[in-house]
Amino acid sequence: QVQLVESGGGLVQAGGSLRLSCAASGGTFSDYAMGWFRQAPGKEREFVAGISWTGSSTYYADSVRGRFTISRDNAKNTVYLQMNNLKPEDTAAYYCAADRYYAGAHEASEYDYWGQGTQVTVSS
Repeated sequence: QVQLVESGGGLVQAGGSLRLSCAASGGTFSDYAMGWFRQAPGKEREFVAGISWTGSSTYYADSVRGRFTISRDNAKNTVYLQMNNLKPEDTAAYYCAADRYYAGAHEASEYDYWGQGTQVTVSS
């Protein structure tokens, strides 16, 4: 059983930056590809970014490509999401997720474990 805990969310002005972290425990972190999703009120959970087991491959939603960067540190059992040039439409709860078999999957149902989420609010 893998436990995931996100941190780093908060309130930021448009154009600002935040760095989210997701710490994993209870399993072998490098056995899992990782993803970040977000969910705004009244909307479905959507894929934001994904990273392969070693970090050699990364995947992004078109809406964040060029602004967000996903990375991981397997020695620290942590995956990160650096978010730059934030926009009000980025406001959402952000979740990290672990997938044993697929890297970069866009469907939430593909993922095996989820964190509890961290709120990101971008003011205009």
